[in-house]
Amino acid sequence: MKETTVQNISLIQLPRIEDPRGNLSVIEGNTLPYDIKRVYYLYDVPSGAERGGHAHKNLQQFLIAISGSFDVVFHDGITEKKIMLNRPNQGLLIPQGLWRELKNFSSGAVCLVIASDVFKEEDYIRDFDAFLESKK
Repeated sequence: MKETTVQNISLIQLPRIEDPRGNLSVIEGNTLPYDIKRVYYLYDVPSGAERGGHAHKNLQQFLIAISGSFDVVFHDGITEKKIMLNRPNQGLLIPQGLWRELKNFSSGAVCLVIASDVFKEEDYIRDFDAFLESKK
């Protein structure tokens, strides 16, 4: 995991098909560099609550603020970086090997997560000190 840094994070613009009846964005084909294995979403996050607080050894994720906004704070073992998501036609591609925390959820925020694999507890690093050790 040493080689992954905050510089490997990518903001991806999704197609926006505008229509007077409402806009539409789509993820298909080669939008993501992996096959989609799991999709879930976070919602009704209480004021002041945080999500994440872990890293993945192999899993990649694509996060979208479907509604509202939230901050994603990354750490690569040396550098910290914060990105606000607040547009439903823009997603954040997160490679494996980065610590992430989701903070500052606005009221009514919904975070869609599109993952490269199913849930596997052994893929998680949930202790920040263990994460730092894995980056050496």
